[in-house]
Amino acid sequence: MSQLKTLDYYIKTAWQTVANKYNVIASQYGFTQAAGYILINIHKDGTSVSEIANSTGVKTTSLSRVLNNLESLGFIYRETNANDKRSVKVYLTELGKEKRKLAKDVVLEFNTVLENELSEKERNQLIKTLTKINDLAAKYQPHIISTEEQI
Repeated sequence: MSQLKTLDYYIKTAWQTVANKYNVIASQYGFTQAAGYILINIHKDGTSVSEIANSTGVKTTSLSRVLNNLESLGFIYRETNANDKRSVKVYLTELGKEKRKLAKDVVLEFNTVLENELSEKERNQLIKTLTKINDLAAKYQPHIISTEEQI
């Protein structure tokens, strides 16, 4: 089967192109696309690590690595909940707030370009289709081939 005949090929290449573009831009400001995305999802009152994971879709091992990096760069700090030591909230430093603004500006500018180049009908159809693909992927249960079936 040719990868050019699979829908996921086009989804993955489109996202990789977007992510790579964001990484090129973010690197000019000293961080990555993933870090920028996480900064955008940290709120003024602080955000729990689990909320960041849920809102970004970043796996906890990757999230931990990015948060450690953001902390070492001085963009964030963490505070443990006094009542529940397992609960940690992440806050932006002043530098982190500046970097979040940069990340938001880049995202808004790129989305303005997309909105200017896609008709409202195309945008609505794209959102509808990607939402459906996301739902289908979440529900998908692959058929696991047993050892007997492989023979």
